[in-house]
Amino acid sequence: MIEGILNIIYGLIASAVFVGIGFLYGRYQERKKNKGQPLERYKFYPFSLDDKKMLQFDLALFKEAVSGLLKEKDFQAGQQLVLIGEQNNARQLLKGYLLDQYEQLYKLYNGDKVLDESVQFLENYKRIVILIGESFPDCGIEILLHNLSNPSKALYCIKNNVTGRNIEAPATNLVMDLKRRDTNNQDKLNYQLNIGSRRFKCTTIPIYKNKMGIVGAICINVDYNYINEVVRKDPKSINDFLDAICKVNMVLDENILSKNEYEKALNGKRHFRDFSKKS
Repeated sequence: MIEGILNIIYGLIASAVFVGIGFLYGRYQERKKNKGQPLERYKFYPFSLDDKKMLQFDLALFKEAVSGLLKEKDFQAGQQLVLIGEQNNARQLLKGYLLDQYEQLYKLYNGDKVLDESVQFLENYKRIVILIGESFPDCGIEILLHNLSNPSKALYCIKNNVTGRNIEAPATNLVMDLKRRDTNNQDKLNYQLNIGSRRFKCTTIPIYKNKMGIVGAICINVDYNYINEVVRKDPKSINDFLDAICKVNMVLDENILSKNEYEKALNGKRHFRDFSKKS
C-alpha cells in the first residue's frame, strides 16, 4: 500500500520535472529564435545615399541581404527585411531565382505573422484617428492612417475625407520620404502641397514599432483653399466652422487645469489669453 503511494508520488514528481524541463527548453528556444540585432548593423542594410545625400532603397543590397539572412539566421534583422521587402514591392522587382530566395526568406521569418502583427499594432492608432477625426467633423481637416507594411494598399483609415481617396489607396513615396527624414533627424510637419488648383497644409507623423522600424503614419491634411476662400470670407461659414469644432457629445465635471489656473478660473478667467484684472 505504502509502496504504491510512493510510486504515485515519484511518478508525479518525475512528471513535474519533465514538464519543468520542457517549459525551460521552450523558453530557451523562444529566446534563441528571437535573438538577433537590428538590420542597420549589417553591411547589407538595403538603403544607400544618392548623389544628393538622400536615402534610397538599394535593390542590390537588398538582394545581398536576402542571401545573407538565408545563410545566417537573425530573426530581428530577418523580420525587418521582410517588412522592407513588402514596403518596396520586392515581389515585383525580383525575378526568377532571386524571387524564389525572397519567398524562402519570407517563409523562414514568418512574413505573414510579421505583417499581421503590424496590422494589429496599428489598430491602436486607428482608434486615435477615428476619435480625433470625429472631434473635427466637416471642417476641411482630414486625418488618416497609413499601414506602411503594404504601401501599395496603405490607406488604412480615413476621417473627414477631403482628398477623395479610398481605403487601400497606395502610399506613393511616403515610406522612402519618412526613412530619409528619420535618417536626417527631421520631422515632416507643416508642409504645403499644391496640386493643380488645390492647396493643402499637411503633417505626417511616423509610427515606429520596436525592432521593426517604421510601420505606419498618421497624416493630417487641411484643405487650405476651403478654409481661406469659403470659411474666412463668409460669416455663416465661419459660424458653422466654429460650431463644428466646438460641438460636444456630453458635459463632464472634471478639472484639467493646473492649481494656479483653476484658482484663476474660479475668479473669472475665461480663456488662456484672458489677462484681465479679475483673473
